[in-house]
Amino acid sequence: MSSRSGSTGGGSTGGGSSAGGGGAVPLAVLLRREVASERTASERPELHWGLFSQAKKGEDFTFLKPECERVPDVPSSSFSAFGLFDGHNGNGAAIYTKENLLNNILSAVPADLNREDWLAALPRALVAAFVKTDKDFQTKARSSGTTVTFVIIDGLVITVASVGDSRCVLQAEGSIYHLSSDHRFDASKEEVDRVTECGGDVGRLNVVGGAEIGPLRCWPGGLCLSRSIGDQDVGEFIVPVPLVKQVKLSTAGGRLIIASDGVWDVLSPEVAFNCSRELPPVPAAEQIVKTAVQSKGLRDDTTCIVVDIIVEKNNSSMPLAKRQPGIGVFKNMFGKKKSSDSSSHSHSDREYMDPDNVEEIFEDGCALLSRRLDSEYPVRNMFKLFICAICQVELKPNQGISVHEDSSQPGSLRRWDGPFLCQSCQEKKEAMEGKRRSRDSSRNSGTTILQHFFCCGTSLITFTCNIWEF
Repeated sequence: MSSRSGSTGGGSTGGGSSAGGGGAVPLAVLLRREVASERTASERPELHWGLFSQAKKGEDFTFLKPECERVPDVPSSSFSAFGLFDGHNGNGAAIYTKENLLNNILSAVPADLNREDWLAALPRALVAAFVKTDKDFQTKARSSGTTVTFVIIDGLVITVASVGDSRCVLQAEGSIYHLSSDHRFDASKEEVDRVTECGGDVGRLNVVGGAEIGPLRCWPGGLCLSRSIGDQDVGEFIVPVPLVKQVKLSTAGGRLIIASDGVWDVLSPEVAFNCSRELPPVPAAEQIVKTAVQSKGLRDDTTCIVVDIIVEKNNSSMPLAKRQPGIGVFKNMFGKKKSSDSSSHSHSDREYMDPDNVEEIFEDGCALLSRRLDSEYPVRNMFKLFICAICQVELKPNQGISVHEDSSQPGSLRRWDGPFLCQSCQEKKEAMEGKRRSRDSSRNSGTTILQHFFCCGTSLITFTCNIWEF
């Protein structure tokens, strides 16, 4: 049994006249500094967090790092990271993922990006980091696995990547938003179909007399999860490719609950938020865990992290204008439910009183790397061209293989456009898709020369899909 708490807040800048008889600061300069100070407070909210856990097997692990910097010694590049890893069949995968995932995420993003591009690059970097962590761990062990729910908070933007059945839920503006999804076979026929098409066998446990009991599981191994890190003994079609959701909070802030299935098998998100309402993060996390344990007993490791995101409110007495609708607003998405305490207000009053809407920036849960490693942003501008998109090793001539190499879809998926994978990551991709190519066929396909020309200044550069010549 353990608990932990902490808080972190963003700084602000202020102005004043210089000492020693210096000249007066112009009013315009003071106003600009005040606006900058308010913007900093708004974009860097205070975080208060708490953790509580009760252990049964000792396989739940957490990552709590509220003060990170994507660029060392540059405070403006700060962000916060929280992770929950629910291990099974041992704790090796959970411990390894806890120790390596964040470094793998940062390695997958160029260091010189500004904040806007860093946030845009995060979804792809999270996919690459999850796959790399899984690939690296499987060189060390085979038997254990882990769920992962990893949360990055940068200002008011929350990015969540998840595999397995731990969950992250957000309460903001009196509504509940689900920022993760259960990767259980019982929850998704699409995942069942994907795994069976890749060579897995999905079914319930058979007992004497032919009766089937329990949840749907993948055989051999009996794993009820369709995605995790580790679990190589079950089959590599149990993929580490995460669901990624990125949202922007309103100026009202919000509360996150990140918890293992020991909580969610017993409590609904509504019950979890209600039983911890108005409690600070540490007692809130404790209350959620104890409520879950009291209901069914301590049958599994039960862990909860609560994070409060608090924005300093300026001129709170002034009503804010209505927000114009846009494609990012998702007031009715993610199974959001309105709390009962807001039902007394009329629809028009709520629209006028709400300071903002929670906005969806990005969401993708596809299991295909060729889709998840692609990017709407120009790949050549944001990511080094001759670097493996997963493991970040430098690609030498004759080594790079496009993630679109085997694409049967016509149109814009061109094999010479990249991103590119090294040979071992290409083999990992094929294993996750249920493909088993021979070394000869893989080598032959990897030496097909596809030329593409583009201008760089006054030079014309020729490069190929798998053999680059300069």
